[in-house]
Formats: sequence, structure tokens, C-alpha cells
Amino acid sequence: MRHFAFTLAFIIGLLMFAAPTEAQTLRNGSNSVVGKVESDGTVRNRSNSRIGKFESDGTVRNGSNSRIGKIERDGTVRDGSNRQIGKIESDGTVRDASNRKIGKIESDGTVRNSNNSSMGKAEGVNRRQAAACFFFFFN
Repeated sequence: MRHFAFTLAFIIGLLMFAAPTEAQTLRNGSNSVVGKVESDGTVRNRSNSRIGKFESDGTVRNGSNSRIGKIERDGTVRDGSNRQIGKIESDGTVRDASNRKIGKIESDGTVRNSNNSSMGKAEGVNRRQAAACFFFFFN
């Protein structure tokens, strides 16, 4: 399950190329605040600690500023060793390296898992950033 969450988070998180214009709140499926994404792509948890960063070129870094992967412009997701681990399709469908659907990001910021259950919402946050936050930073 942890590998699944890592894969989906990584796939989604790396494909973002536009950051929100101001900090946007992330809520879990129970509507509790779990964190936020700042305008520069910094991800913070509910305690306001920096836990990651989305860069404009698609690179994703963890809280220690280590590069953990990248999403290419075509939606291909690569891990820190440059191995392809999945893809995000233009409709928001997220697939793993075996082409299995593992989730979807809706246009309103709702993040759904492979069972179509809502994992949370990030209204106003880039779809890909929202999904990355839920699958990667807040799993």
C-alpha cells in the first residue's frame, strides 16, 4: 500500500507546472485541514513545517530539499533514479508503471483513490499538486 501511495503521489506531484497564487488549504476526507501549498510551491503540514516543494520545471523535493523525482511535460513520472513509475493522463487519471488506474484528480480539486473514494480536497490548488499532496506528503 505504501508503494501504491508513493507511486500515485509521485506521479501526480511531479506533473504540476503552475503554483497557486496564494497559499491554499488542503483538507482530508473528514474536512480537517492537513496542510497547505504556498504560492512558491512549498508544501507545509498542519503544524506549518515545510515538508516538500514543487518546482516549476516539474521537479519535486522533500522537506530536506532532496530531489525525489520529476514529472515530464507529457505526464510521464520518474522517480529520483529516473525510472518511469507512472503517468498522469490529460483527464486526470493516474496510472502506475503497469498502466493500472490507481486514482484520479477531479477538476474541482477532489482526489479519489482507485475505489473512487474521496481522499480529500484542495480547492484552488493545481490538480496535480493536490493529488501529490494527498498521495505523497499526507499518506
